[in-house]
Amino acid sequence: MAGLLGSGAAWAHAGLPETSNVTLRKGHPEDYFVGATFGAVISRDSGRTWRWVCPDAMGYGGWRPESFVWRESGTLLAATGNALLSSKDGACSWSSHPAFKDTWVTGLAVHPTDDAVLYVATGRSTSATNGVFRSEDGGETWRPLPLQRAGVLFSSVRVSTADPRTLYVSASDTAHMYLFRSDDAGETWEELPQTFPDLVRPFDFVVTATDPTEAHGVWARVSAQGSTHILHSTDGGRTFIARSGAGIDDVFVNMDLSADGGTAWVSTYNSFFRSQQGGAFSKLELPTGNACVTRVGDVLYGCGSPWLHDWSLARSSDEGTTWEPLFSLEQIQGSHQCPAGTPVRELCPSRWPQVAETIGAPLYPDGVPDAGVPDAGTQPTEDAGTPADPKPKPSGCAAAPAGTLLPLFLLPLLRRGRRREDPCP
Repeated sequence: MAGLLGSGAAWAHAGLPETSNVTLRKGHPEDYFVGATFGAVISRDSGRTWRWVCPDAMGYGGWRPESFVWRESGTLLAATGNALLSSKDGACSWSSHPAFKDTWVTGLAVHPTDDAVLYVATGRSTSATNGVFRSEDGGETWRPLPLQRAGVLFSSVRVSTADPRTLYVSASDTAHMYLFRSDDAGETWEELPQTFPDLVRPFDFVVTATDPTEAHGVWARVSAQGSTHILHSTDGGRTFIARSGAGIDDVFVNMDLSADGGTAWVSTYNSFFRSQQGGAFSKLELPTGNACVTRVGDVLYGCGSPWLHDWSLARSSDEGTTWEPLFSLEQIQGSHQCPAGTPVRELCPSRWPQVAETIGAPLYPDGVPDAGVPDAGTQPTEDAGTPADPKPKPSGCAAAPAGTLLPLFLLPLLRRGRRREDPCP
């Protein structure tokens, strides 16, 4: 399968092509960027048309971004776990920031009101010095903050949405797990070792979210004996209370909170959970697989598995109770339209036919095999005024088209995952 999408492509969920995260451009709700197990998918017209960005053109190798930041200026940034990637031309060209060529960028966070202010955390190995860095020019230049430690791996950085001067960073070394907090935008730090005496062999402690209304409210997750435990602190990370009971027996993807902090959502590879007003997390009916969650205003956006229901991305206006589909993979209309000479234009069109066959998408719906734009000097955009002709969504039988490149061992998974009303035998 790796040969299908280019070297180093990471495929989750037994190799199935699926979405993994969603980012809306700040100040431009018509612009969507959806990370996927086979690169990314972009829409510049409120979801009327979707196009593919192949992983080779993004240049992230064997590392896949867990999330993106899309600045109002148009710059896209991503921490891959290895590099800090950025694109200034609408996802057509990507570069790795040279400041981090000798380390691994493990976390990326943006100031909630000034998207020129960014933070990254690094964590290459216990033999290296890692730390936290700040940019005040949208990621062009980076300054190391005083939190720099030899032998410590920093895993995540979060900026408080209630008070952007408050920062949280999770980290670990060979013997300990830590939470570091700064209340002055990173100039001084308080070290808060985390022990979790009630858990057996806890590991992989990561800060995941901050409370929208309380600067000393912070969320994290920790793994122990095959379960993910969701933790909440109201005292700036000094103590945590487990909010997921016995834990979630699944791989954690991400989490988000409502604007008032009263509702929390947690997504995993297979399920979607919600906690309201401090209550226990309960599993929601949808998504039933491949969940991710992002809140923008009063709208919740979520990933879903097209192998289990009818969409790959949907939105909810009732806190996840019901969902309105936005698109499914078979609606992708070819590779992203970019000027000649850009990596996406040069690399992605030749790879699209095999991807289209695998996901059941039309090969050349607009009759343009190379998906390019005529003038190499123009900014790549989609035609927001002319929606694409709607394409019929395949039924359960057509979800894996004849001649698909999916390996045979996946067919039992697809059969088990079909909905009861699926007419396929």
